[in-house]
Amino acid sequence: MFTAFIVKPLFNFLALVLALVPGHNFGLALIIFTILIRILLWPLLRKQLHQNKKMMKLQPEIKKIKAATKGNKQKENAMIMELYKEKGVNPLGTLPILIVNLIILIGLNSVVSRIIHDPSTIVSFSYSPLRNLEFIKHLATNIHLFDHTLFGIVDLGRTAINKGHVYLPALIVVIASAVIQYFQGAQLLPKSKDQRKLRDIMKAASKGEQADQTEINAAIGRNTKFLLPFMIFIVTIGLPAALSLYWFTGGLIAYLQQATVLKEDEEEMENMADGKKVTSEIPEAEIVEKKSTKSKNTKKTSNNKVKKRR
Repeated sequence: MFTAFIVKPLFNFLALVLALVPGHNFGLALIIFTILIRILLWPLLRKQLHQNKKMMKLQPEIKKIKAATKGNKQKENAMIMELYKEKGVNPLGTLPILIVNLIILIGLNSVVSRIIHDPSTIVSFSYSPLRNLEFIKHLATNIHLFDHTLFGIVDLGRTAINKGHVYLPALIVVIASAVIQYFQGAQLLPKSKDQRKLRDIMKAASKGEQADQTEINAAIGRNTKFLLPFMIFIVTIGLPAALSLYWFTGGLIAYLQQATVLKEDEEEMENMADGKKVTSEIPEAEIVEKKSTKSKNTKKTSNNKVKKRR
């Protein structure tokens, strides 16, 4: 079922891009394919980023709740859930999005591996309508014409290190994919002037100071921003360079998408600040106008009373 509903549709999408891209270069097709996938996933990714942003903004309030409840977990959880409800935050809201991303990621890795290890699958694994495309038909009888490089510079079928030999072009792509993953992770980490390192928190805790779990989680998050890039480097260094190119392209697009969301949040905050300034000025004008109107109405009322007495 996974192959039929995930791998095969993604495979055929990549095959279609490869058939339509000028020059039918696999590296260029893979870059365009990855960009298109990230664009299609943009609504889900945007929702995930906004949820993460909301969760980070609530950390100071959660910290206050923890301090106020003084270890009463039942009361603490109830107050935190009430806070989530008030602010419109679903703590499990990002879970379905993460699962979808993980499924697609596994599927894409399978797609790239199939093509690299056996280019003839571009013909055999494609849907019937795709086999009628000129390039696919031509490739069926001339599979040696399949260009599995990135503009002839990087052989995407080779690994960065193989039996002690280093293939520098692939190694550069591997390093680039790890570096962009670092920046992508660091971009979302909360920045605070009074943040402490995990070592300092544990040192203070050993002296009797009660450690705050939220602060510990933030410190662990800052440390793990190095972990994922390192894991990507270790894993992809022994895989075909095509997978590293996919990781790099996807990471770069994700970084730009995250920057867009963060900028939108900043502009929203600025607009709110400007709105406060405007609204703070408008009431003063309204007050003056109301006072003048009130004084006029008072005068009219007094005049009417005088007339009635007369």
